[in-house]
Amino acid sequence: MTRLFALAGVVYQSAAAIILIFLLGRVLSPLAYANFSLTLASSQLLSVLMFEWLQLAGVRFLAAAMHDDAARLRTSLFGAALASALALLVIGGLAVSIASPIATSVGLVGLALAVAQGATDLHFMVVRVSHRLGAAAFLLILRATLMVGGATAGAWLHGTAHAALLGMLGAQIASLIAGQLLHPHKLQKVTRPALLEDWSGFARYGMLAAGASVLHLSVPVSIRFVVVSALGASAPAVTAGFSMAIDLLQRPFAVLVAAIHTVNYPEVVHQYERGSADDSRAAVAHLLDFIMCATLVMLGGLIGFLPDAGQLFVPAPILASFLQTSAAAGFYFMHCHLQSTLAIAPHLTKSATRLVVVALCQLLLVLAVAVPTQAITGSPTYVLIGAIVATAIVIVLAAGPMIRFGASPRWGLVAASVAGAAFISAFSAVPSASAIALVAKIVAATAIVALLAWKGRFLEAAGASRSDV
Repeated sequence: MTRLFALAGVVYQSAAAIILIFLLGRVLSPLAYANFSLTLASSQLLSVLMFEWLQLAGVRFLAAAMHDDAARLRTSLFGAALASALALLVIGGLAVSIASPIATSVGLVGLALAVAQGATDLHFMVVRVSHRLGAAAFLLILRATLMVGGATAGAWLHGTAHAALLGMLGAQIASLIAGQLLHPHKLQKVTRPALLEDWSGFARYGMLAAGASVLHLSVPVSIRFVVVSALGASAPAVTAGFSMAIDLLQRPFAVLVAAIHTVNYPEVVHQYERGSADDSRAAVAHLLDFIMCATLVMLGGLIGFLPDAGQLFVPAPILASFLQTSAAAGFYFMHCHLQSTLAIAPHLTKSATRLVVVALCQLLLVLAVAVPTQAITGSPTYVLIGAIVATAIVIVLAAGPMIRFGASPRWGLVAASVAGAAFISAFSAVPSASAIALVAKIVAATAIVALLAWKGRFLEAAGASRSDV
């Protein structure tokens, strides 16, 4: 039940993010929403740049740490996080004030939001790997609720991107305070040599791995800049619809994969460090089952229900451009598997340099396709299709370590997930003439998901879930 609640907490966070996108799309003007979207994407990129290396190192090192070692590592992590926050505020503040493409006030709020998000994510990660999945899920639910309320209230009262970002900043700070009050972490005094040794270990693995994450995150951000800079203010409806599609369709995959890693990845690390080779392969294979089947069904659901969601929630002036750029769902499906699924084996073996090379290849190849495609066609849809093809090429070239690791999913279950996803995606061709028709489609999709989840037994231990296959 704890694993189910932990999964539900991250799914709730994803749903809240989607609701927030729809709400802000209605409350803000198209230009204000485009500014909000661009600032938020840049803020998230900075947060990953400065704090992701500590998150990755924390999960990798803390998942198998015990007692005093865990307390020492936590102290070292928070010390490094403080140093990263100070560096980001100083360097980022100078950059925003000197050469920022957005208003200085908006940029500074985005910078503060990056720091608050990084600190909150790190705190929640430590709660999670300390075998308190339920507590971590509760904190995620609390933060997601505060984010929706704060950002929507700011946008509703003032109608600006600045106000919406301030609301999100307040929600992050309140969540961090609540997390510390409810679940304070036990720290201990760490000697300077031990602190430097820990930081060195974090840096050798974490910084390279985080560099790969930054490069991967830069791919959709770069696509956004290519399209938005080409369209400019000449087509605000197209720009806003494209931005909403990029925002909306990224969230489900990113949060779903994060949820699966939250539930299963600590077990994978534990089996790799302390179990046998067969146990390690079984744990990785179980993780592959979960990720591949869940993301396939997610892709089918997005394709199948996007027209209905658009009609219900997307403002009419940008609906057409929003639906035309729904190819973003296919791009994010490929992107999440390159970034997360194929990276499992390199993360376990701490082959962080390979992660950087793969991410850099994706960024360069996508840009090499996106820039001329936008210049020739002027269509965001063709740019996204080109990005899908480029990412698929990198996936084929980067699959070696996972193949050599020897862990494979249950292909029969994957095939069933493909069939289920195809069936659900066909709902896009069935108009929801009434609420009853929409409910019928939702019930049918839910039944398929429940059947696959029952067959997959994803929330059980790796050995138990695969013993009957």
